[in-house]
Amino acid sequence: MKKTFYSNGKLLITGEYLVLDGAKALALPTKFGQNLILENGTNQEIKWTSYDADESVWFEETIPYSSIISTAPLEKESVTNTLIAILREAHLLNPNLILNSEGYSITTHLTFPKKWGLGTSSTLINNIALWFGIDAFLLLKNSFGGSGYDIACAQNNCPIVYHLEHGKPIVEKVNFNPTFTGNLYFVYLNQKQSSKNAIAAYNEKKNNLETYIEAINQLTETVLNAKDENTFAKALENHETELSSILEIKTVKESLFPDFRGTVKSLGAWGGDFVLVISQNNPSPYFTSKGYTTVIPYHEMIL
Repeated sequence: MKKTFYSNGKLLITGEYLVLDGAKALALPTKFGQNLILENGTNQEIKWTSYDADESVWFEETIPYSSIISTAPLEKESVTNTLIAILREAHLLNPNLILNSEGYSITTHLTFPKKWGLGTSSTLINNIALWFGIDAFLLLKNSFGGSGYDIACAQNNCPIVYHLEHGKPIVEKVNFNPTFTGNLYFVYLNQKQSSKNAIAAYNEKKNNLETYIEAINQLTETVLNAKDENTFAKALENHETELSSILEIKTVKESLFPDFRGTVKSLGAWGGDFVLVISQNNPSPYFTSKGYTTVIPYHEMIL
């Protein structure tokens, strides 16, 4: 028996942080993602190997079923224990899968460099949910936590507007294909940002969010329906200003690229991963001169 599961990566264009509290967010699945290949194994254990985009092994472990079935605390924070924690929650949602099998051999393959932050964890969680035949949003909630927009991207091959309604994920497939995508680029900031840490910092600062959520919802609507580049850029710049006020930190353009002639918008956790750049000309020379050499045109990144 051999089965293959695949999940899309993600980029959050609007609604970062506030999506946790019900704001509407525009999110785009990427052409990059992660697969999980499942084969039969033995010895009541899972032999797990994870490959980065360059085919190097970044994680390898043999996990006995007893570790998954156990309720003993996982005290040490490690990649192995994080995986075991996810598998434990999956097992609780469908105990028959493990109990009725002899073992598994599993390999996962990223099609983007792990450091990029396009959804190494969310694609893994969605693939494990597909394998166990369980609700990926519930698995995320019970393990990593988060809004779930990344799970929605993993499952959809088109742009989405995502929000939480009384804690329930609402996914709306939308038509988002601006005429000016030739002027949109994604630039990697050379450092992977921890979503958990970023969310914790946000939770410490947030207060009186209703006004902000309303503003972000309106900006998401403007971004989604913008007919011209100027309207689109202005909405993203206003979005940066709103989030800067909540987080009490400078926007990425203010802190890193004050002399850039164009728009720079943080995506997801501020301070790392990718930014969205709007530029009339190819911005690669500018960003390369500053040490940011990964500049990806919109059509090479987005499904």
